[in-house]
Amino acid sequence: MVKKFTTNCDFGGQKAPIDLYVGNPASGSHPLGFQSKWLATSKSGTIPSEIMNSFSKLVEISEKNRVPFEDLCEYVIAELRSKNTVVEDANKATELSKDSEKNDK
Repeated sequence: MVKKFTTNCDFGGQKAPIDLYVGNPASGSHPLGFQSKWLATSKSGTIPSEIMNSFSKLVEISEKNRVPFEDLCEYVIAELRSKNTVVEDANKATELSKDSEKNDK
């Protein structure tokens, strides 16, 4: 099953969120290779190198450990979303705490 995730891509110095779709890559192919090529030729955009490198590493990990690539991607994307949610919640709690302190004075 194809997994969707969103990342900021570069369009001549401007960042914009783009939905990318990841499925099982063909042997020897980068999982985002076709989308990267399409983005570059059609929209003059680039997927960040850290994203491209991370997906290359995920392919290596899935092959080495005989774990389905899509399952590994789903796990990693869920962990990243969870981490982002924790950070956002902590930031909101800090803001609420500061607001509460201001109101108490």
